[in-house]
Amino acid sequence: MKVSDILRVKGSTLYTVHPEQALAEALATMTEFDIGSLVVVEHGDVVGMLTFREVLQAVVRNGGVVGETRVRSVMDDHPLTCTPDTAVDEVRRMMLSRHARYMPVMTQKTLMGVISLYDVAKAVVDAQDFENRMLKAYIRDWPAEDNEPNRTPTLS
Repeated sequence: MKVSDILRVKGSTLYTVHPEQALAEALATMTEFDIGSLVVVEHGDVVGMLTFREVLQAVVRNGGVVGETRVRSVMDDHPLTCTPDTAVDEVRRMMLSRHARYMPVMTQKTLMGVISLYDVAKAVVDAQDFENRMLKAYIRDWPAEDNEPNRTPTLS
């Protein structure tokens, strides 16, 4: 399974923010759309990622207030990225190793979408559920052996 499979199911809605935008505005956008991240875009290029993790760290540093903080000062300016052709297992390893919950999907310099650790987990669980259903259907339709025509196979 590839990242493109996740994007196909998830859809293509993207939320972005400019690095000079007020953090309070970015936070309002994240709250309004119930999203955990914004891709930071400047002059058409992805320059960072803003997640609730960076927002919370900034609020704690500022004594519990957002104040006049700008997105640029708190964003992750080196986010992990992947391509639509990246295998989901590789994305899972990358996200776990960096404790990343969100990852922009890029084709060269073009932003194709954002996937979350939730999206990855859901795709894996859905694939496993499908495989389990297919295996159970296969076992149910297992042909009886000639010497035991009425015996149903059992799993140990």
